[in-house]
Parts: sequence; structure tokens; C-alpha cells
Amino acid sequence: ITLAGIIGSGKSSLTQILAQELGSEPFFEPVEDNPVLPLFYKGNEIAAKKRQAGDKDATNPYAYLLQTFFLNRRFMMMKQAMRHPNNILDRSIYEDAMFMKMNTDMGNATQIEYATYQELLGHMLTELKAATPTNDTDLMVLIKVSYDTMIKRIQKRGRKYEQISTDPSLIEYYQRLLRYYADFEKNYELSQLLIIDGDKYDFVENQADRNYVLDLIEDRLVTLGNLSAKQAEKLKKERRA
Repeated sequence: ITLAGIIGSGKSSLTQILAQELGSEPFFEPVEDNPVLPLFYKGNEIAAKKRQAGDKDATNPYAYLLQTFFLNRRFMMMKQAMRHPNNILDRSIYEDAMFMKMNTDMGNATQIEYATYQELLGHMLTELKAATPTNDTDLMVLIKVSYDTMIKRIQKRGRKYEQISTDPSLIEYYQRLLRYYADFEKNYELSQLLIIDGDKYDFVENQADRNYVLDLIEDRLVTLGNLSAKQAEKLKKERRA
């Protein structure tokens, strides 16, 4: 099971909730122990200022490094997660590729860096496909949130380098990211896809909303054969007891 969604959508929270519910293992995106992420945000700010000053070819020197860091970690986690069908990743390797494309389109990464990244990604996906020839039982859960919801949650968790108050150039970056996620949703065909309305359902604070979201996911897992109807019914009853 893979969670997908923009910054602040609640991927990590739902990953933890779902892992506890299913008794499976969660695999979290490396953020707190990621030494490159703050550098990347600083690099975005530097590149934006250089472009405003007339340097149209200014890139973020940390974009390729960051995306390669994530790709390497994601690959290792995917190999570990494949040991059980209901283990959960809190972000998709395909989202990583989307971020790299966006950074290249924005000029933060060069075409050479993008081509190198794509070649590396291709080798990794080939190895993963050899280990699991079919992805018919995989589930992608995409949490959709609006710009306002995203910003509120970014402010709430308080990472300084993510704040639009600290770096106003992030406003355009986040809005662009929402557009790329819309394309990601429209074009994703690599496994079953389940959409969760993250504006409407507060699965972190509201128990009724959490129950509804978990019901949706478990019903889909039953359809995929990763959970029996009896197991799903038991989980629902236990949550409502």
C-alpha cells in the first residue's frame, strides 16, 4: 500500500493509522534525518532571486541531490515493504519522479540531471518488477487537499524551511505542485488508485472521519484480495466498539 499526496496532506499520519489498524509495518519518508531537504529549500530561494536578477539559467544546486537521496531511500524501503502485501509506504517512488520532472521544468535541475535520474529510476523499477512481476494487488491511496488546507497544516507542523512567511517564493512552488499532482492523479495507471478527500475528511482528529476513510481502504483491500471480508468486518466492529 502506498500513500500519495502533496506536502501537508496527512500521508504520514494516515500511514501510521493504517499500519496500526492492519498490524502491518509503516515505512516513512526520510524527512527528519534528511540533511539535504533544508538545503533544497534554501536553494529554491537562491535560484528564484538569481532569476529575478536576470540569470535565466539559474538552477537549484541541491535539486538533483535531494531527488537522488529520496530515490535511493525509497528503493530500499520498497524492497523491505514487499515482504508483506499490506505494508505501507508514506510516499510513492512515482511521486519522486514527478518532483524531479517539476524541478527540471522549473529550471531547478538540468536536462542532463533529469536524464541521469530517469536512467537510474528505470534500473530500479526493472529490479523491483523482477522481484514482483505483477502489481495487480498494489493499492495507491491519494489524499487530495486544497492549497488552503495544505498551508494550514504546513504552518501547524512548523518546519521553518517550508513556511511561505519565511520564503514567499514557496507560494508559487506549492501552487505549481498542486497542478502537477492533478496531472499525476489523471495519468496514474500503474496500480489500483483510491482517492481520499483530505479537505472533507479529518482522519487525524475526527474518529467518524477516520472510520469512514479506513472503511474505504479496507473495502478496496478486500476487492484486491489482500484482506478477507471477515477480517475487514472484524476491524470495523473493533473500531466502533
